[in-house]
Amino acid sequence: MDLFDKVKHIFSDMKVSEFMNSDVIYVLPNRTIAQVKEILRLKRISGVPVVNYKKRVVGIISIEDIIKCLEANSLNALVEEKMTKNVVVVNVNDTLRDVMELFEKYGYGRFPVVDDEHRLVGIVTKNDILKSVAMKLGIMYLHDERRERALQNSEKSLILGMDLKKEESDFYFKINYYDINQIGIGAASLKKFLLSKGVDEKLVRKIAISVYEAEANVVIHSGSDGEIYCFIKDDSIVVRVEDKGKGIENLDLAMKEGFSTAPDHVRELGFGAGMGLPNMKRYSDKLVILSEKDKGVIVEMVFFKS
Repeated sequence: MDLFDKVKHIFSDMKVSEFMNSDVIYVLPNRTIAQVKEILRLKRISGVPVVNYKKRVVGIISIEDIIKCLEANSLNALVEEKMTKNVVVVNVNDTLRDVMELFEKYGYGRFPVVDDEHRLVGIVTKNDILKSVAMKLGIMYLHDERRERALQNSEKSLILGMDLKKEESDFYFKINYYDINQIGIGAASLKKFLLSKGVDEKLVRKIAISVYEAEANVVIHSGSDGEIYCFIKDDSIVVRVEDKGKGIENLDLAMKEGFSTAPDHVRELGFGAGMGLPNMKRYSDKLVILSEKDKGVIVEMVFFKS
């Protein structure tokens, strides 16, 4: 039983109001996607609820939607045209047990919290729950991740052991680290490619978000160009994102949510919130990161098809 399962059993009757984030950012339906993209960057968040003039929830917009608009060249579209309209919400009086069942059922990263009039009063994520419980228990919740120091054969999967010859990859994209505004182009291109190959949309969503984060890390932190490789296997999708830049000096520290070494000018643009590696871990089924200082970074992620 992992920490999240223990939380469910010990604090199942705790009310949503005790662990939700009431300082929630939201947008109106008449905003453009470009404006929302800027809000996500400035506020360092990955999605926002959409409300009407009575502050009632009518939709939600996320990084996934931004990626869709990037690939369709439709950043000037209105939020109401591109938002997800069938929004799952929780009531402020629901219990932790109720919310946990929704997380397990839908697999979403967040849920808007509403009052009895369906007006937005907050937002809740798994991390909000864990932080709240950690404070009650007097403990700290940290991500853990295997740390590797050597790569003997870069043409083999670090996770599955199979051959991954780069010249035979199904998809390739070179990341240009000079232009921070190009972050997401590689993820959008890979998403479009995978959908064209008939890969399940839900799986593609997880891949696109993970690759977006890896791509952002290359541009922000590496100081070098990077490369995205994707290999479509019978039962899985394997993605490698590599660079030959500065590397990660302390991988254990980098895996902690909120930790970031992004410079001030990058933070001013809304990037560098310290959620890249944790988000990759959250959305991939298997993750290995190989890095040493000044020797680059290799991120390998495996996404199982079923």
